[in-house]
Amino acid sequence: MPTIILTEPFNNDFRKLSPTERKQARKTLGFMVINPKHNSLKIHRIKGTGFWEAYVNKDTRVVFEQNSDTLILHAITLG
Repeated sequence: MPTIILTEPFNNDFRKLSPTERKQARKTLGFMVINPKHNSLKIHRIKGTGFWEAYVNKDTRVVFEQNSDTLILHAITLG
């Protein structure tokens, strides 16, 4: 199971989410830990960067870095 590191920008973004979006984000993070190949995540590398992106919902994404067994969560972006 990977270690998750929450950055301050991620925490700030998370606090700005609605209660529904927070619940969806928590579910996404759970899938990222337990089953990162889950279809709903649609994890992919952000072109031209070392960052990855996972879908929370159709408008919201988690931006992260992956180093061996560690996920560093950098931001939650709103579409």
